Amino acid sequence: MKTDVQIAQEARMIPVAEIAAGLGIEESELELYGKYKAKVSPDVLDRLNGKKDAKLILVTAINPTPAGEGKTTTNVGLSMGLNRIGKKTVTTLREPSLGPVFGVKGGAAGGGYAQVVPMDDINLHFTGDFHAISSAHNLLAAILDNSLHQGNPHDINPKKIVWRRVVDMNDRALRNIIVGLGAKGDGVTRQDGFDITVASEIMAILCLAASLEDLKKRIARMVVAYSNTGEAVTAGDLGATGAMTLLLKDAIKPNLVQTLENTPAFIHGGPFANIAHGCNSVMATKIALKLADYVVTEAGFGADLGAEKFFNIKCRYAGLKPDAVVLVATIKALKMNGGVAKTDLAAENLNALSEGVRNLEQHLENLGLFGVPAVVAINKFHTDTEAEIDLIKKRCEALNAEVVLSEVFTKGGEGGLMLAEKVVELCESGKADFHTLYDSDLSILEKINTIAKSVYRADGVDFTAAAEKQIADIEALGLDKMPVCMAKTQYSFSDNERLLGAPRGFRVTVREVRCSAGAGFIVAITGAIMTMPGLPKVPAACGMDIDANGEITGLS
Repeated sequence: MKTDVQIAQEARMIPVAEIAAGLGIEESELELYGKYKAKVSPDVLDRLNGKKDAKLILVTAINPTPAGEGKTTTNVGLSMGLNRIGKKTVTTLREPSLGPVFGVKGGAAGGGYAQVVPMDDINLHFTGDFHAISSAHNLLAAILDNSLHQGNPHDINPKKIVWRRVVDMNDRALRNIIVGLGAKGDGVTRQDGFDITVASEIMAILCLAASLEDLKKRIARMVVAYSNTGEAVTAGDLGATGAMTLLLKDAIKPNLVQTLENTPAFIHGGPFANIAHGCNSVMATKIALKLADYVVTEAGFGADLGAEKFFNIKCRYAGLKPDAVVLVATIKALKMNGGVAKTDLAAENLNALSEGVRNLEQHLENLGLFGVPAVVAINKFHTDTEAEIDLIKKRCEALNAEVVLSEVFTKGGEGGLMLAEKVVELCESGKADFHTLYDSDLSILEKINTIAKSVYRADGVDFTAAAEKQIADIEALGLDKMPVCMAKTQYSFSDNERLLGAPRGFRVTVREVRCSAGAGFIVAITGAIMTMPGLPKVPAACGMDIDANGEITGLS
């Protein structure tokens, strides 16, 4: 089979202006970025304010493994399958980060014959949104350090500055740095560091903002440091709000592209699924809901992170009510969750699969906590056997969940027809009764314990002394009545990435608690979660190239 980039380069794209016209987007609401990319004005929402929303489908997955699950591929393939059966459908996705693209994970435009295009543009600079977010973030960092240098009028404690710098690249050497070295005029010497751009609170804010004005208000209340008396110092206090919003005036507009089969695709925003909520922008989702009959979206990593945050954070703030969930799994990944080494995944192993399916079962049970009906999509590989498929079907039927084989990677929309039919059936069944898992007015301790016990099946939560102090400080500032965003390994329900499957008899340790007042959530950090990844021994970048004709190789 051809590589992803080869398939994408052979795509028969149609001008994005035609894609927009087919959706009912007016010419005045479209800003072209070349022939196949465009930004869409938020004015669409005002014009279509009274129009009924489309059906909303979330695509999520089991806990990821090195074997791969194909969540984005399934999302794209499902949207194309829905269009093939006559349902006007739009897919909404996050933008890829350059860090993973050049690191180990690769791009985030789907795969095989279920991709969004132009794939190379989407995976690289796209429309400049990430550059705008990095610039706004680092402008605030510069203003903060300048305030320290110019007499520190806000009485900021240099040891309690929580606003780091960002760059959209995996670079472990920047995790901890010293700034202000040199002469007196070179600034105040202090310890600092870099996060990856997708971990910036501005990224989370952009994806949760309802409008440009809402974006500005959220930026103003971001906490960047604390004074010597313990008071929070915000971006608004530093006078940075207006200039930062100015840098984001175009980035807030959703990006419109297409799939290999010309299904419209909004790709906008890309918050880290660990440290933030891992969903595409509220604005893109809401615009799509007004323009289509069905909207397919996704949330980062497994359902214990992405789906939980989609429901408890994104849906809570945006007033969204999803109609169905697709839970993606592969037999290979389930066998890995059952203890099989990556090198042995091709061989049939019903015992390991039976053990690994417990991971799938727990995710299914968790989705039921939110009142949204689900279907399991098995992303099919040629090594899957009938006995293995039958085992999964029987285990899911015991939980009243149906299983559909998905072959969108090799067949595109045609390979997603069965899944599309089942999704329509779920959406039309009226079974959805969506609700969040907890009341945001509960205490921080209660919210964290609710997620850990209900979703992860932990016996309880332990807090370090530092975390307890941070919680007390957040409560003293009156910023505790917000949903919780758990920062946890994606590989396990627990905070230990080695505990695969559906572990029991463990406790979760929260080592740090942060307040993202602008985004509107409290971050509880567990395990060894990092906000600046590093490159592997052989980065994916080392296998990429471009020739004299502009043909790209090695991008996936």
